[in-house]
Amino acid sequence: MSLDIGPDSAAAFAEAIKSCRTVFWNGPMGVFEMPAFERGTKTVAQSVADATEGGAFSLIGGGDSAAAVYQFGFDDKVSYVSTGGGALLEYFEGKVLPGIAAIEG
Repeated sequence: MSLDIGPDSAAAFAEAIKSCRTVFWNGPMGVFEMPAFERGTKTVAQSVADATEGGAFSLIGGGDSAAAVYQFGFDDKVSYVSTGGGALLEYFEGKVLPGIAAIEG
C-alpha cells in the first residue's frame, strides 16, 4: 500500500514545479490526512505556493487536493482552487460536460 511519496520524489517534484509558469495539480501525493503521511503532499503544496508567488498560475483541481491546500494553509497562496477534479480533467480533455451543455442549450 502506498501512503506517501518519499523524500527523493518530493524533492524531484519540488524542483520541477519551481520552474513552471503554469501548474495544474489534481490529486494528493498520499494519505495527507494522517500526519505520518502528509510530508509528500505538503512539500508539493508548498512548491506550488512558492511557484505562484514567483508569478506562476496555479490551478488546484479535485476535492482531495483542495482539502490538502486548505489543511496546510496554502489556499490563499495559489491562483485557483476547484473541487471539480474529474469534471475538470474531462473539460481539459475537450469532453462535453452535461451541465455546460445544458447551459449552452
